[in-house]
Amino acid sequence: MRTVRGDRPGIAAQAFYYVFLTIGAFISVFPFYWMFVIATNERGAASHIPPVITISDQFIANFERALDKTEFWTSLGNSLFVSIMVTASVLFFCSLAGYAFAKYEFKFKHFLFFFVLATLFVPQQLSVLPTYVIMAKLQWIDSYKALIVPAMVNAFGIFWMRQYISSAVHAELLEAGRIDGAGHLRIFGTIVVPIITPAIATLGIFTFMNTWNDFFWPLVVLKDRSHYTVQIALQQLFTTRDGLDYGMIMSATFMATLPLLIVFLAFSRWFIAGLTSGAVKS
Repeated sequence: MRTVRGDRPGIAAQAFYYVFLTIGAFISVFPFYWMFVIATNERGAASHIPPVITISDQFIANFERALDKTEFWTSLGNSLFVSIMVTASVLFFCSLAGYAFAKYEFKFKHFLFFFVLATLFVPQQLSVLPTYVIMAKLQWIDSYKALIVPAMVNAFGIFWMRQYISSAVHAELLEAGRIDGAGHLRIFGTIVVPIITPAIATLGIFTFMNTWNDFFWPLVVLKDRSHYTVQIALQQLFTTRDGLDYGMIMSATFMATLPLLIVFLAFSRWFIAGLTSGAVKS
């Protein structure tokens, strides 16, 4: 009788996968490690030959120089406030809009969804001028409202939630809720939201990161230094007559990156579940 071999790859193939993944992980993590190395070394460490790859003890001194040149903590708080507000509003409105597009029938539904998708092809630079004019008319220039309100809903969020809800939320569950006398918002809150938690976490991470890293729009609308976001504060470190102090810049950049790492680690389980949803068939 012939021996039936399983579908598991051989030892050599598994070893290759582990080596490949290890190399990929190293390449991905090394820029963050090198950033921390430069942040902990003296000013000219970035230009040393051979490159410096060991951690030193100058991080606090480098970061103190960054604090002297910018209102770093204020800018960090501004970015945190704006990012949380934008993320919360995007999750609320985009999940509701995605739910409506996925599970309800109404007039011009397909046309409206196509119009939403069409906005994805409009470059951000083209919308800067009209958005700035609107903000100026509303007297919102140099205020947090100019950063939060235009970003409260986005087309990608609606598309993402609509696609996820279409496949993850079955009509039978919604019908059971209606039979029990639940209204639209109760059905959404008690039935839909627990099912789409991975999609919400994924969209939340993307939105928080994009808002936190946004530099162009805050640079356009913010004038007062006390309103600056952390990205503008970091840009101020590059304007110096004494040459670039990469130790100072990297120390501040490392501190500005920490909130992103914390958010990702806190929601990584749901983030991975959201990205891999539908990849494995039951």
